[in-house]
Amino acid sequence: MEDTTQFEQETSLELSQQDELKYAGFWMRFWAYLLDLVVIGSVNRLLINPTFRALDIDLNAFSIFAPVTIATAITFYAYFVLMTKYFGQTLGKMVFGLKVVPLKGNKLSWGTILFREWIGRFISTTVWISYAVVAFLPKKQGIHDLFSDTSVVHER
Repeated sequence: MEDTTQFEQETSLELSQQDELKYAGFWMRFWAYLLDLVVIGSVNRLLINPTFRALDIDLNAFSIFAPVTIATAITFYAYFVLMTKYFGQTLGKMVFGLKVVPLKGNKLSWGTILFREWIGRFISTTVWISYAVVAFLPKKQGIHDLFSDTSVVHER
């Protein structure tokens, strides 16, 4: 029948595209995340630490409100938000051939990215066991992916 609406056609197209996706499992995502942590740590050591030393700001404070803690947290979240928004992947994901894709729609919106990479990642890094969920779900989604209707797939 030709009574199908454009929405139904787009939905069926999205579903057929999702069937072709190869979802990235726990270990691939784990190695990509470790590489991302190395990149973020390097940026912190190259930019934040020398700047704080030059300004004579304490680098050894162990408070969540210490300036160095706040600056490194900003680096951490900005890295994930900006890389995912503009490239759909972080450097770690690029190296391992992974990409963040929306499960609904064609494009990652700012709201989706902020929710996934900021709020969702905060929850996931606070409760480490939540990363293990990736190993058990059919679309290999982490808690932050479930919140934002995204998943990580192999590019090739």
